[in-house]
Amino acid sequence: MVILTANASGAAWAARQGLVILVVDVIDMSTSLEAALDEGAAAVFGASPDAADPPVPVDPAGVGRMAGERARVLDTGVVVIAEPRTGSGEHRRAGIQKVLGGIAAAGARLEAVVPNLGASVAELADFKRRVVVAATGSGGVAFDAALTAGAPAVLAGTVARTRHKKGRDPAVAAATRAVATAKNLHRGIAVVAASGNSMEDLLAAHYIYRLILELF
Repeated sequence: MVILTANASGAAWAARQGLVILVVDVIDMSTSLEAALDEGAAAVFGASPDAADPPVPVDPAGVGRMAGERARVLDTGVVVIAEPRTGSGEHRRAGIQKVLGGIAAAGARLEAVVPNLGASVAELADFKRRVVVAATGSGGVAFDAALTAGAPAVLAGTVARTRHKKGRDPAVAAATRAVATAKNLHRGIAVVAASGNSMEDLLAAHYIYRLILELF
C-alpha cells in the first residue's frame, strides 16, 4: 500500500493507519535533512517550532527527548536546524525552546543551532555521526505530527540537489529509503507533501510517490 497525502493532518492520519511516513518539504526542511544525511548524520528528526498550531497534536519536547536519547546511545551530539533562515542565533533558539528543552532533559549535548538553508546547511556544522533535528514550520510540523500519532517510522525526502546528489539522485534515495524501511517493518508507505499550499512540495511528493510505486 502506497498513498499520497499532505499537511500535518494527513501525516497524522496516515501514521494512525500504521504507515511509514515520508515527509517532503523541498524548501527547505527535507532538503536540509538530506544534506545532513549526505554528510554522515546518524539519525534525523523533524519537530514543530514553539509557535506552530496545527489541527493535530504535536510534541516538540518529546521529539527533542527522542533525539537526545538517540544521541546518548550513540555517544554523539545533536545539531538543530531551525528558522528563521536569516537573523541571529538567539532568535532561532527563542522559537524552539520546547525542542531544546527535550534535548536537555535527555542529557544530550547540543552542538549547534543552524538556519534551515537546504543543501547549504552542510557548510554550517559538522553533521558526521550527529543526530539532527529540523525544528521548522511545515515539514517539521508534519514530521512531528506523524511521530506523535505513532507512526512506525518517519523519514524525509526531497527532489532538490545537494552537494553529493544531482538530477534524480535525491528522489531515488528518498524512495529507496522509504521502500527499504517499509519492507523491513512490513508496512505500507504514505508520502506526505508537507504543505498542501506549496506546489513544490506537491509536485515533489508526487514524483517520489511514482518512484516508490516502481520499487515497492
